[in-house]
Parts: sequence; structure tokens; C-alpha cells
Amino acid sequence: MKLNKAQFRALANKRITLLGMSGVGKTHLAKLIGHNGDWFHFSGDFHVGATHLKDEIVDNIALKMRKDPWLKTLLNNNSISVNSQVTFDNLEPISTFLGKVGNPEEGGLPIDEFARRQALFMAAEMKAMYDVPAFIEHALNQGQEHFINDAGGSLCELTDSRVYEVLAEHTLILYIKTSNANEKMLIDRAQKRPKPLYYQTEFLQWALSDYLEEKKLSYVAQIDPDDFVRWVFPKLVANRLPKYQAIADQFGYTVSSDALYQCKTTDDVFNLIDEALD
Repeated sequence: MKLNKAQFRALANKRITLLGMSGVGKTHLAKLIGHNGDWFHFSGDFHVGATHLKDEIVDNIALKMRKDPWLKTLLNNNSISVNSQVTFDNLEPISTFLGKVGNPEEGGLPIDEFARRQALFMAAEMKAMYDVPAFIEHALNQGQEHFINDAGGSLCELTDSRVYEVLAEHTLILYIKTSNANEKMLIDRAQKRPKPLYYQTEFLQWALSDYLEEKKLSYVAQIDPDDFVRWVFPKLVANRLPKYQAIADQFGYTVSSDALYQCKTTDDVFNLIDEALD
């Protein structure tokens, strides 16, 4: 959706897709403009976990529970049930399902299982983004005039470029570009708390090969899972930033994370969008 400031302001039903690294401020922006209730806040990650990966997440939780003899007995006797526990504010089950690659004795996944889960996540994310037009209609039917797609940080990694065309057709794509200071903050956070991530296949193959060579390891099962995430995250950021910008250049618009952090009200956000559109 390519618009100028006047055209966007005149829209009776505004629709936005937010693009950028996790932690850059997408949810902050969504909450600033959606606080009065007339915006439908669509969380891409929540929809992935609650819908398209729900069965896999439940299976993973049950598998972990079966490693405890007492819980296993309760499961076998149908004394307890398992659900995904994915909520709008709790996406941890998705991270747990994705896992980290490396030594199983340190909580890592074998490379084949890790790659399988990565592929399932990517397929689920593409399905979630293709669901956006239907949720726009759903929001209108609920009486919510406007729609914001708070997409996951891996949106730039989708293997089906048609998804970007669909999003651009139905929404205004707004890329929140990290400043140098913000980028450093995201990297520092990942160093302190390494979290499971999605990696594009070719990037993952390169990263594993480079890591093994640098650390003088022979195979993936020797990798310290947390150390790999700390090592790879700055490289992942550097790999993703040009992809975000390319999507924004072709399909959308760009605002800076620094400017977004100065926004305190809905009007501040719309003034920032105005600047990007003009």
C-alpha cells in the first residue's frame, strides 16, 4: 500500500504491518496507537503459536513431561491435560519449541530435529501472514476500524516473496529501522539472555560451519547452545538489516527506532508516519 500523508490520514480503515527486529519497538508502537480499542492488534507470533504450531507445541510439552515418571503416569492415565499455554503476552512455548542447536546434555537439539522445527516455524509464519486479510475482515466485523499487524522479527526471512505482495496490498508496511545504539542494546540483551531464534537455512549452514571452525569443534553435538546464540546473534542482525530495508524500499516506508522511542502519544506516532510517507 503506497500512500502519501494526506491519503493515509483520510483512510476510514487504516491498516499497518510493522517490520523490524524483535525488541525494536513494534509492540510499543502498536500499543500506543491501539490503546483506545478501535485498533485490532494482530500478533504474528501469537497467531503462529496459538494456531499453526499449536499441535507441535503441545506435543513438545507432552514429550518433556513424559521424561518425568510421575507426570508420565498422570498423562497416561488422562489425569492431566496438556495445552500450548501460548497467550498474547506469553510466547515462551514457541521459543521452547524452536529450541537451540547443540549438545543435548546442555539442552541443545540435534541438527536434524532443529532443522525440522525451523522448517515448521517458517511454514507456520507464512500461513500466519497469509491470514492477515481474513483477520482484517474479522476486525471490521467486530467493529474495530483499524488493524495493525505486529509481525515477528523473522518476517524478512520468508521464502515465499508473494507474502510481501499480499501484505503490501492490504496494509501499509512500516519498517522500524534500528539505530546504532538500539542495535547495540539488542545485541547486549541477546548476550545476557540468549533465546531461541529462527535462522534462514543458508545462513544457518554458514554459521554452523564457521562456528565449528572457529571453536575447533568436529560436529554440531559439541556446540554449547547458549554460546552459539551469543556468537551468532550479531551476525544475524547484520544479515537481516539489509533484508528489512529491501522490503521497505520496494513495498513500504521506514521510520527510525530513535524517533519512535520519543513518541508518547497516538498523535506522536501518526506524525512520525506522516514524515515517512512524505
